[in-house]
Amino acid sequence: MTTHTRATRDARSPVQQAALLVGAVFLLVGVLGFVPGVTTDYDTMEFASHDSGAELLGIFQISVLHNLVHLAFGVAGLVMARTASAARTYLMAGGAVYLVLWLYGLFVGHHSSANFVPLNNADDWLHFALGIGMIALGALLTRRPATTTART
Repeated sequence: MTTHTRATRDARSPVQQAALLVGAVFLLVGVLGFVPGVTTDYDTMEFASHDSGAELLGIFQISVLHNLVHLAFGVAGLVMARTASAARTYLMAGGAVYLVLWLYGLFVGHHSSANFVPLNNADDWLHFALGIGMIALGALLTRRPATTTART
């Protein structure tokens, strides 16, 4: 007779733990974007404009919209971490979104009105790293071990 404890039943898979961690970090970043001091030039923050002069940690250009996207992305990660398949989808699709944002940042001028998020060079390369990292987590943490066949 096999018995399962609550801890065993409720144990999260590695991909779920990764999605939970990534979601929590995005949630934290979204909140910190609204904290003066952590966000430099807080008083110059725009809702959505390349003219927003606010920078998270004095490095990453942000706006109210940028912060709200981080908060929503964080909540999505926490919710999707409930199942392994949803956690994998969050990491893979989220990583793809961040790679698209990286390309968007590279090809849209930082001083263009099309840069409504807003993004700077630091954001661009962070988005690249996030995209690659999230996709790698989603792929590697759900990889199935190779099956071996027995020789007869």
